[in-house]
Amino acid sequence: MSILLWIVAATTANSLVALAGAASLACSKKTFDRIIHALVGFSAGSLLAGAFFHLLAESLEEIQVMNAFYLVFAGFILFFLMERFLHWHHCHEGKCDVHAFSYLILFGDAIHNFIDGLIIAASFVVGMGAGILTTVMVISHELPQELGDFGVLVYGGLERKKALLYNLLSQMTSIVGGIIGFFLVAGTGFAVYLLPFAAGGFIYISASDLIPELHKQASMRKTMVAFVFFLFGIGFMIATKITFEV
Repeated sequence: MSILLWIVAATTANSLVALAGAASLACSKKTFDRIIHALVGFSAGSLLAGAFFHLLAESLEEIQVMNAFYLVFAGFILFFLMERFLHWHHCHEGKCDVHAFSYLILFGDAIHNFIDGLIIAASFVVGMGAGILTTVMVISHELPQELGDFGVLVYGGLERKKALLYNLLSQMTSIVGGIIGFFLVAGTGFAVYLLPFAAGGFIYISASDLIPELHKQASMRKTMVAFVFFLFGIGFMIATKITFEV
């Protein structure tokens, strides 16, 4: 039961990331752009490092190599399809040309967050260290997305309070996913198969959504700052892996 409490706590922490959007209201556009760009760099690095050095490495201890690689590609392809057909939008610069689809963005994020909850649950079933690392990875890519999504919802016509509430409700589906995931995978041995699947999804998010955002920055100084945070994200995940490795 203690594992379930950890899962609920982790997915609750992930849900509260939706409230980060309110902090952007106190920042000037220049400051917000600078912060979000650094966060995107950190997120891209942490997702890549976590996918390869933690999730994939962990799964290879239990799964045959080719089977793990098949699952990585399955995760990559599914995340591609979900982004394509559910119109996920990581509007990191606070700009987006799909303001009419605010509710579709919320729906897509709700499904995305539900899957994140399943992945967090599976990771905690595998081990405490795995669960904590996966939670850090999930939150690291959710933070810049939620900051951007909040701006899109407000720009799309929602009142700030309503946008914050809807974003929070969408994010809370990770709690539902975590609870359901616990009862589905606990004691079945299925959890380890979700790790390479999640790795494929995180690789897709980093390579397809986040890193391209870093290339859009024309300023060499801002590009180097983002690159430093990218390296910091990699180093952080490696250090965390060593710290929690049993």
